Amino acid sequence: MRHEAHADRPAHTDTHVDPHHAHHGPATATWSMAALATLHCLTGCAIGEVLGMVVGTALGWGNLPTTVLAIVLAFFFGYALTLRGVLRAGVGFRTAFRVALAADTLSIAVMELIDNGVIVLWPDAMDAQLGDLLFWGSLVISLVVAFVVTTPVNKWTIGRGRGHAVVHRYHH
Repeated sequence: MRHEAHADRPAHTDTHVDPHHAHHGPATATWSMAALATLHCLTGCAIGEVLGMVVGTALGWGNLPTTVLAIVLAFFFGYALTLRGVLRAGVGFRTAFRVALAADTLSIAVMELIDNGVIVLWPDAMDAQLGDLLFWGSLVISLVVAFVVTTPVNKWTIGRGRGHAVVHRYHH
């Protein structure tokens, strides 16, 4: 479909907006842009991750249900932060939801894989309690490692007009 055929339509309508074609060509992907996109993703992931770990640990849940809750909440808050920004641009919910999925899924998935992988591999981190320095220290370090690993992934996707490049279409 040619984009100029609908040039007279406002950008904020829900009619046939394909979030996978937000740019007409590859986006310019700088390390700064990738780091900002990763920081945005990290914010949502960290909120969900910390909340899930705190809730699961406080309720005395085992490692598996606590980790699953943390991952689910990381995706929820990661998507929610993107949705908030895109909805503020006047986009309908359905389109905003598709944009959030297109923009954040790979970034959050990589971040969660790395973050949880560090925690699982860190000796005794899975058994640490809320009052333990090991709980908070391993969580912070795992998020830093996830940021470092996810930034090149975001640079790659932005450079191909995917990932957070999709969201930039809705920033004015």
